[in-house]
Amino acid sequence: MNHFLDIDKTDPAALRSIIDQAAAMKSARAGRPKGTPDDDQPLAGRMVALIFEKPSTRTRVSFDVGVRQMGGQTLVLSGGEMQLGHGETIADTARVMSRYVDLIMIRTFEEDTLLEMAEHATVPVINGLTNRTHPCQIMADVMTFEEHRGPIAGRKVTWCGDGNNVFASFAHAAGQFGFDLTFSGPETLDPERGFIDAARAKGVTVDIDRNPERAVTGADLVVTDTWISMHDSQTAKERRHNQLRPYQVNAELMKHAKPDALFMHCLPAHRGEEATNEVMDGPNSVVFDEAENRLHAQKAIMRYCLGV
Repeated sequence: MNHFLDIDKTDPAALRSIIDQAAAMKSARAGRPKGTPDDDQPLAGRMVALIFEKPSTRTRVSFDVGVRQMGGQTLVLSGGEMQLGHGETIADTARVMSRYVDLIMIRTFEEDTLLEMAEHATVPVINGLTNRTHPCQIMADVMTFEEHRGPIAGRKVTWCGDGNNVFASFAHAAGQFGFDLTFSGPETLDPERGFIDAARAKGVTVDIDRNPERAVTGADLVVTDTWISMHDSQTAKERRHNQLRPYQVNAELMKHAKPDALFMHCLPAHRGEEATNEVMDGPNSVVFDEAENRLHAQKAIMRYCLGV
């Protein structure tokens, strides 16, 4: 049984196999109507629980569609529909759910909830997002980069903005896939030091550069994310905007990257804030390929977890 909890907890060879399988499944579906099943039905007869303590669009739709395309069925549950960690312990919920379903994907707030679920479940558990990391998104991002520009190993990725959970999984991926990573953002929003140190320990370069123009110089990929969370207060939103405004990804900033540098944003985007429309809709933007590839990458992750 294989959980998929974080990129740094998964063997590099398995990660490469997931990316390759995702690309193969995407190619096999080229030109098909979205609702048609895959020729291969590895999840036939399988039930997958999709648990959402945090609201979601892309994660919910992509996992649900992916399970159905592979012949399985889904049980979608929100935090309000469950007693997760309230009326019942997470450990007991994990034990009970394991009697009903073959696989659990959970999108939650605290990492401890994910880890306790995985510890006590007797079926595989997938991290659909926590406050600390977002590994499924970065697997889709690596897949997207490689289908446009070839192997990501040895390339330079620059992150502009908040050192959040998406950046954390980029740091994990840098160590596992062998690319260099630069963080450019205010010191008050730096990522956890442990993420950077762990990637450096695997032999890749991870830098922090407060100057965004210098940070993106020579970059093969420029990435950003929303500056605010749906749960931030108005005061917190204003404070973040003031800190992050110098790190907006705009056409002038992209001129400092390589001419063919790609631009990514995991969405949803606040256009005109973390990135301008000119960049979001520009020729180097692959944000919608990136969003589509959540479907294909997660299908491959589910197959990895179930060994099918």
